[in-house]
Amino acid sequence: MSTTTDTRTTGGPVLRDSWTMLHRSLVHMARYPSLTLMLVGMPVLFLLLFVYVFGGTMGAGLPGGDGRADYLAYIAPAIVIMTVASVSISTAISVASDLEKGIVDRFRTMPIARSAVLTGHVLGAMVQMVVAVLLVLMVAVLLGYRPDGTLGGWLGVAGLLALLSLAMTWLAVALGIVGGNVEAASNLPMPFVLLPFLSSGFVPTDSMPAGLRWFADHQPFTPMIDTLRAWTDGSSAGGDAWVATGWCVLITLLSYAWARRLFTRVRAS
Repeated sequence: MSTTTDTRTTGGPVLRDSWTMLHRSLVHMARYPSLTLMLVGMPVLFLLLFVYVFGGTMGAGLPGGDGRADYLAYIAPAIVIMTVASVSISTAISVASDLEKGIVDRFRTMPIARSAVLTGHVLGAMVQMVVAVLLVLMVAVLLGYRPDGTLGGWLGVAGLLALLSLAMTWLAVALGIVGGNVEAASNLPMPFVLLPFLSSGFVPTDSMPAGLRWFADHQPFTPMIDTLRAWTDGSSAGGDAWVATGWCVLITLLSYAWARRLFTRVRAS
């Protein structure tokens, strides 16, 4: 057991150590861009599949829909949410890899802030998520996506995606610690990538059977997707925006507390 005591708890050292860990994450991301492209590849594949294979029929079935272009506008927010969830897999893998390779043990012997190790992973993942979301939106625009959102609406979109990214990243950090190895950590966040399918992301929930509809209406991703859809369409999200924000804040707080507790146990072992 290491007897190294972490005394770097003041603002300056914590910020410097966190920046160093962020730089480490960014360097890793720059050296392995294929990982980001691979994580973006799945949402892009689903986007192409649903637009070109199902888009004509599904778009015509939407209220007021008139084909493939309308269905693209309908599913784009769900694909963006799926992208954020997909990138969280990378975070879980990175955390588990540091634990498995003993890198965290090396950090224990260094005079760095305890929080900086996890903070570096979180900030790096946030940057990766921004890149991934922009790439997916670029593909959507190339396919004909033309949102009508206002400046205020797009600022709301950016804020909600930032909150969701923070929530998913801290949850992925906790899952990476729980997994303990890369193989397990890569699988644990996978349900969150698939959860948008059981929401209002691809079809209206009123078309689902009663039990599935109840689940879809009350799971976290539905109000998030509905809020993004409203804001990118230039309309009001109403109460969905508050529900979506509340889910993001709740997931962030619980995941942060869980991740810090797990990491403390790892350090003490």
